[in-house]
Amino acid sequence: MPTETSHDGVATRAVGLRTDAALNRDRLVRAAKEVFSARGVDAPMATVARRAGISVATLYRRFPTREDLVVAAYTDQLGECSTALRHAVASPDPWQALCTLVNRVCSMQCDDRAFSQTFLLQHPHFTDDRLDVARDQLATLVARCQSAGRMRPDVTADDILLLLVTNAGLVANDPDPRPASARLAAHFLRAFEVTGDHALPPAPEFRWRDHLGSRTRPTR
Repeated sequence: MPTETSHDGVATRAVGLRTDAALNRDRLVRAAKEVFSARGVDAPMATVARRAGISVATLYRRFPTREDLVVAAYTDQLGECSTALRHAVASPDPWQALCTLVNRVCSMQCDDRAFSQTFLLQHPHFTDDRLDVARDQLATLVARCQSAGRMRPDVTADDILLLLVTNAGLVANDPDPRPASARLAAHFLRAFEVTGDHALPPAPEFRWRDHLGSRTRPTR
């Protein structure tokens, strides 16, 4: 095992231990993404440990809570979305930027069903406030599209979230969601664009967290 020498000349095994810990962490994160994608973020932690070939005790040493593991598994996707949204808000062509952003996020939803469950649903194990920040940025992007004369004045940021929520439901129930997802996004975006059609009904207060967080069970 690799070693390093301390100031008093005593060799340690710290390098090897750090390497093992990093390898275990990487294996757990990869396994979590696979399991969560297939079974949702409520999948048993023991299932993740088995997929990684690591003991449950080791899993909890690396990730003391489910939230820690969920955040680690989806940090890259969240970062990608955050970066794309920042670029969209700063784009000189806000409407084209919005269309690109919507299609990109819808594609990410198709790639991994648990992605929607984790962030759009504001899962109780994920307490990060970046979704609220993203909603504020979406409102800014919508306002820029409207100022540019490309978006209907009665569209709101919640309408963009409604699009993503609807796409999440489609993705969850379609084994090959990409064609339908692309068409759904196109329909929504065409409805948002200024076309001279009749005005939309007044926008309701869309409580998207409550809507997504609840699941009605069928009665027996």
